Amino acid sequence: MLEKVVITCAVTGNLTTREQHPGLPVTPEEIASAALEAAEAGAAVAHIHVRDPATGLPSMEVALYEEVVKLIRARNPALILNLTTGPGGRFQPSDDNPRIAGPRTNLTIPEKRVEHIALIKPDISTLDLNTMTFGREVVINTPDNVRRMAKVIRAAGVTPEIELFDSGDIALLHDLIADGTLEANPLCSIVTGVKYGFQPSPETMLYARGLLPRGAKFTGFGIGRFAFPMVAQSWLAGGHVRVGMEDAVFIEKGVLTPGNAALVSKARLIVENLGGKIAGPAEARALFGLPARA
Repeated sequence: MLEKVVITCAVTGNLTTREQHPGLPVTPEEIASAALEAAEAGAAVAHIHVRDPATGLPSMEVALYEEVVKLIRARNPALILNLTTGPGGRFQPSDDNPRIAGPRTNLTIPEKRVEHIALIKPDISTLDLNTMTFGREVVINTPDNVRRMAKVIRAAGVTPEIELFDSGDIALLHDLIADGTLEANPLCSIVTGVKYGFQPSPETMLYARGLLPRGAKFTGFGIGRFAFPMVAQSWLAGGHVRVGMEDAVFIEKGVLTPGNAALVSKARLIVENLGGKIAGPAEARALFGLPARA
């Protein structure tokens, strides 16, 4: 098990709605405040999606990312920022002609999905390797498109965090390392609880860990009611942990969380009660091989 554990807080995501939690962060100010409060509770990494402030719907607007990052950096320059590149990979076949995109499709060219990474140059950006049924749509991340995204991420000097939803994603990871698209010793996330991907269980976490490249660093996490059980399981398996309102909105059964910071505080308590110690941002940078910041 790790000497120090990094907590990542995923503060809003793409799929959670205000109907599920009226306090979901939506505006740049709300997202930044949620990240800063999570940091005060013990998170060393904030995982950031942005939303259209008027509608609350997921957005890919670079200006919104820039505003969130500016607001966070002004108050906490040490906090590690992890910006998503997940949006832009979703396809919904239309009912009458599956070749035609339906209204929930956001599929776009790979370079558009990483445009904000090239401009903002955060510490970390996610890189999804999954092609799978996700809700009512299909997420598409073909090997060639992943390579195009990885090229932009690496050219920006940003560390990719590889998102792994099933065992085939890890097979692709090995191929991407072998062909030089990605460096050895990658930073990874093992995602459990998405219905048609890795199922949330101790056996799954250990199985996925065993498939990772030698020297990989990983964070394991679960979705919904599995969020906190998988905090414990990831730490027990030698991994870092993640919580946040992207993944779960309940602090306990039937009780909505007061916010992201409360989720981080509970995750921290779980790790510490098991004997672990929480890494601060500077320690997390060293663990993840990231440049130091003032």
